[in-house]
Amino acid sequence: MPASPTRLLPLAALVAVVTAPLAAQDWPQWRGPARDGVAVSFDAPATWPERLTRRWRVEVGQGYAAPVLVGDRLYAFARQGDDEVMRALDARTGSEIWSTRYPAPFSFQAAAEPHGPGPKATPTHAAGRLFTLGLGGVVSAFDAATGERLWHVPEPAVAPLYGTAASPVVDGNLVIVNVGGQDDGALTAYDVATGEVRWSWDGDGPSYASPRIVTIGGVRQVVTLTQEHVVGVASATGELLWQRPFTTNFTQNIIDPVVVGDLVVVAGFQEPISAFRVSRDAGSWTTADVWENAGASLYMTNGVLVAGALFALSERNSGQYVLIDMETGETRWASDGRQAENAAILRAGDHLLVLEEDAELVVGRVGGDGFEELRRYEVADSATWAQPAVSGSRLFVKDVTNVTLWTLN
Repeated sequence: MPASPTRLLPLAALVAVVTAPLAAQDWPQWRGPARDGVAVSFDAPATWPERLTRRWRVEVGQGYAAPVLVGDRLYAFARQGDDEVMRALDARTGSEIWSTRYPAPFSFQAAAEPHGPGPKATPTHAAGRLFTLGLGGVVSAFDAATGERLWHVPEPAVAPLYGTAASPVVDGNLVIVNVGGQDDGALTAYDVATGEVRWSWDGDGPSYASPRIVTIGGVRQVVTLTQEHVVGVASATGELLWQRPFTTNFTQNIIDPVVVGDLVVVAGFQEPISAFRVSRDAGSWTTADVWENAGASLYMTNGVLVAGALFALSERNSGQYVLIDMETGETRWASDGRQAENAAILRAGDHLLVLEEDAELVVGRVGGDGFEELRRYEVADSATWAQPAVSGSRLFVKDVTNVTLWTLN
């Protein structure tokens, strides 16, 4: 079971917390407002410029946790020395508003060392708070206005094999996190105000995939990958609704499930992209295969939905962009190989913004003949594995140690 939360200050006169509405241009969590890689407030230029304009660059520390934007504040979660640091920056100038740090020593498996010691899970902003999952498994809640660390759950006794990467998700007054060590983890819901455990499902260990909140069969549920399954768990109670086996040759599941209505699409290292349908009849849940595409598989890059298809980076042919029809599973289009090892893919209006790991931002759109590339921009001096945050004409990019604001004008 997860450890009990540690409070740094007493919490008195607590009331029920509900998630406040967000502005249209906020980027409050992993992969944007709906956790689907879609930027709902993007101002595409009539003509793409020759180069982007760099407004500021700030060193924040190591890690692949993506920046989070709420109002006029940008939040960054990273490692400096032996500490994990949560900080707030003025989104207009890059000036630091506050920073809070805590000790977070972590011993790496050799296979994880190339990706560095920084946190990989992106913070989630909700109800005036920031929720984080540190690389070693520490769960924390911060006051977004002041940076005060309100509560935290210590790391597990046995650390995750390669660290953590699953970003927390907030649903009402619950923050839901994949916590625990390699074999004894649990999908756990904490009270956002107190950190108390509200439910915990420990039927399988955690993966690197981030959970999503969806409604299927009239039931609000957490859909995510565990170490050995794809599962649907009731968001309110933690009850297991349905599950089906899913494993990869990498020993860990990484790709977030794609959910459209009752259709769930899953993918993983050296495994076909496949879809199944979830149904509920008289209180009984079932899943049924719909299609499988053995010609494409996803390693660490999550795709986006566009024009009735999944646009993604397949690991095949040393990195190949593909369009997979969501209804039939057929490959509509595929690029040449050797495109990228990893890419952060976002849909912004009718454009796709693809940030490859070598710091090249590829801009294009999907048409009848597949993906049409429009521009390429160099946006960093080091690797860019984190998802950017997009708002209006602004693009906030995290490289190995810095966050940079780029604008289109």
